Amino acid sequence: MKIIQSPSANYNDRRQPLDMLVLHYTGMKTGRAALERMCDPVAEVSAHYMVEVDGDIFQLVDEDKRAWHAGVASWEGQSDINSRSIGIEIVNGGHNEPLEDGTLPLFPEVQIDAVIELSQAIIERHGITPDRIVGHSDIAPGRKQDPGEHFPWSTLAEKGIGLYPVVSGSHKTSLQLMGHGLAVGAVGEAVERLREALRDIGYNAGNGETYDRDLADIVEAFQRHWVPDQVTGAADLRTLQMIAAVERAFKTVRNNRR
Repeated sequence: MKIIQSPSANYNDRRQPLDMLVLHYTGMKTGRAALERMCDPVAEVSAHYMVEVDGDIFQLVDEDKRAWHAGVASWEGQSDINSRSIGIEIVNGGHNEPLEDGTLPLFPEVQIDAVIELSQAIIERHGITPDRIVGHSDIAPGRKQDPGEHFPWSTLAEKGIGLYPVVSGSHKTSLQLMGHGLAVGAVGEAVERLREALRDIGYNAGNGETYDRDLADIVEAFQRHWVPDQVTGAADLRTLQMIAAVERAFKTVRNNRR
């Protein structure tokens, strides 16, 4: 794996142990423009790596330093995600630069192959567990959408990068409901159970029995990662089933980690 050095001044010292991997898209027209911005001290933004559409990998910040990629974010009740993570920016226009027909630009296979190889090496070096591999939208719901519902999370999971459970109807869960699931405006214990499951996964879902806009943003972030063909913010029965499956998978990983 060849890595091109493109040093950025936008970093400082870590304040927490490194145990996370965060994936982003650049959301700009070109990789060159994204690289220039992340190396511009005025921008005060960076990442450890950037992966171009042709698979070229640029390193901007050493892994032992704190790159500025996550912003205001949280996971498993922890903030300062920049101190805890390595950030990979993947060149893709995403929601900021859609194609002429309004669809999101795909990630070329050669680019994803490079992301997989880079991620596998990072995971091995730092012992990062699957429950600590997230997208920017997972740690900043409502504020960020990247790497987007068009990002092939299931392909990465097949290569040992993150988790993408297979949903089985045989599993019983407190989230299974009759009717059409939950959406903004719903009130009751089922909403609190939904919040609890999302908190168990890692989202900052808060407390309360009202399905508000903030909760919808979190459900939407979950869907971008695990139910990408149905990003609505409404917790329909299929989404609830996947939430329960991810919750189970993450609990297993964390129990084995102890």
